[in-house]
Amino acid sequence: MEEEQKNNQNNTDLETARADRSVWLMKCPVVVAKSWNSIPPDSQQNLAKVVVSLDPLRPEDPASLQFTMEMAGNEDETLNVPKSYALNMFKDFVPMGVFSEANQGRVATEGRVEHKFDMQPNNKNMEEYSKMCRERTNKSMIKNRQIQVIDNNKGLHMRPMPGMVGLIASNSKEKKKAAPVKGPEVKRTRRDRGELEDIMFKLFERQPNWALKQLVIETDQPAQFLKEILNELCVYNKRGTNQGTYELKPEYKKSVEETGAE
Repeated sequence: MEEEQKNNQNNTDLETARADRSVWLMKCPVVVAKSWNSIPPDSQQNLAKVVVSLDPLRPEDPASLQFTMEMAGNEDETLNVPKSYALNMFKDFVPMGVFSEANQGRVATEGRVEHKFDMQPNNKNMEEYSKMCRERTNKSMIKNRQIQVIDNNKGLHMRPMPGMVGLIASNSKEKKKAAPVKGPEVKRTRRDRGELEDIMFKLFERQPNWALKQLVIETDQPAQFLKEILNELCVYNKRGTNQGTYELKPEYKKSVEETGAE
């Protein structure tokens, strides 16, 4: 028990032996990171070479200090990685440190970041690098669809299981059509019954057959009230050329014709 507590205490301690070591932090393109990750971790291969150039005539000028990175040449050829990069250095950044954690959970500080770099392909490789980025973007936009052939032609795999009928989404043909939105109903005031009957006779003088919707528009009366009057004065045609319309009963037709003759 004491040994276990001692081991846990050692794992929680922070190793600071390399805390003052100078470390460079570099932001690299995705294609470079993929190329380096493809190399086995236990490999002793060199990843790249950094070339530092300084103008001897301007040694005090920070702009005279140039950094270039040359890839070692052991990258995956299928990735088509550019070989030469310019390293743009930044000194104005938030102080940072680098930490590592071993498999046993032991944490150690590996140093403090002294320089920060951004990798950028050299001008001679810029056109090739831009082409590679465009191709990568186009490939990411292509959707890879797969078709699976079902060997069982009896359709057993496509039958819904018990209790799953209500959970299966219907296809577009089976979807219910959205109900049309009804506009606000207009409230109509009832006329005097005798006045409305006179209006109805005049309308039937104009034409012998009327649909209910037409009469509602012409008289501006509620449909239910209008039906009561029509049932007394008219006959509803259920078939024939005038199907779905009303016409005056024979006894009222005579009175209308006599009134028109006078």
